[in-house]
Amino acid sequence: MEDARSQILTGIRKSLKRGPLGEAAAAVGPASRIAEHRPGLIPARTTSLDRQGLRDLFVKMAEEVQTTVTRVADAAAVPGAVADYLARHNLPAEIAMAPDPALDAYPWADRPLLRIRRGRAEDHDQVSVTAAFAAIAETGTLMLTSGHDRPTTLNLMPDTHIVVLRADQVVGPYETAWARLRAQYEGNAMPRTVNFITGPSRTGDIEQRIQLGAHGPRRLHIVLVDGPDGEAA
Repeated sequence: MEDARSQILTGIRKSLKRGPLGEAAAAVGPASRIAEHRPGLIPARTTSLDRQGLRDLFVKMAEEVQTTVTRVADAAAVPGAVADYLARHNLPAEIAMAPDPALDAYPWADRPLLRIRRGRAEDHDQVSVTAAFAAIAETGTLMLTSGHDRPTTLNLMPDTHIVVLRADQVVGPYETAWARLRAQYEGNAMPRTVNFITGPSRTGDIEQRIQLGAHGPRRLHIVLVDGPDGEAA
């Protein structure tokens, strides 16, 4: 007996006046394609760059979609970069931060005026700080995964979202980011949510005027650890 998906696909083939799949075609059907993870087209702009070139391209593409980026030399500079960004934009020094162990690598105690609460976002939170799983130079996009220590609410609810990113998390195309995700979760359940974030939230009104913050943060800021501390141990 056909399962539901097979019934749907059979119905589509009949509507297109096509017969059943032959054995050869069935052998390279959806199941095998999913198992093989065949890559899609990869833009040439990402294929000839070294790691530094990919970082530069990511920053360029991110800034073209109204993301702001601060590049720092080491982990010790991260809390200061966050505090300076808040001060420049006259934002409160109150942060809802993901309880992500990746963020424990930064000396937040060096900035005692930063008031940090670890946990999911709440209605009154204006600023969130999270880590990222990967950053995609192809389009200047962040890839964030959900989990008990990475609440998705932090990506969506506060008006300002700050992401701390290591240099070794920057990859060229989307296919590389997906390959890293599969390798990270091999043999385990995948994250419930994978968010791709390209710039702050925006929409166009009826007159095609861009409005920021319509469905999420109106500011997206990245602190990129671009020196030796930005490489995985």
